[in-house]
Amino acid sequence: MLRLDTGKLFAMQKQLDKRIEAEHGLTGSDLTEQKILALQVELGELANETRCFKFWSVKPPSERSVILEEYVDGLHFILSLGLAFGYEVAEPVSVDVEEELTACFLEVFERVSDFRRQPEGDRFCKLFFTYMVLGEQLGFTSDDIHSAYEDKNQTNHERQEQGY
Repeated sequence: MLRLDTGKLFAMQKQLDKRIEAEHGLTGSDLTEQKILALQVELGELANETRCFKFWSVKPPSERSVILEEYVDGLHFILSLGLAFGYEVAEPVSVDVEEELTACFLEVFERVSDFRRQPEGDRFCKLFFTYMVLGEQLGFTSDDIHSAYEDKNQTNHERQEQGY
């Protein structure tokens, strides 16, 4: 199982979320539905880059760096959703996930839907750790994810400075 410094990641995400909300006049707004949809879109983009479901095509997956960047885009929204509901820690839970990549993606989509219906702590943890399993199946290490998350977080701050 991937071992991430979730405290650090949640803290970085909290800082980014506060900045975005302040700069866009959204402080105190309920952005749950937008974040859920954004996460689902990012999951779709990630699946598209892996091409794991494209049985009709012989084109290979995108480069590992592209897939990793898409993966951390999704992680940003998972962390942001956790923060929105007061979950700044993801307690480790055992999740039963298929090893086949397409099935793993579908499981993550289901966990997002479960959390949307009932945004409880146990459902958040299941979503978070199912996403960690997906990261493992994509071949990422904890160091890969930390480094890519920090890079993308910095990029997101720079985008805010540039009026993104």
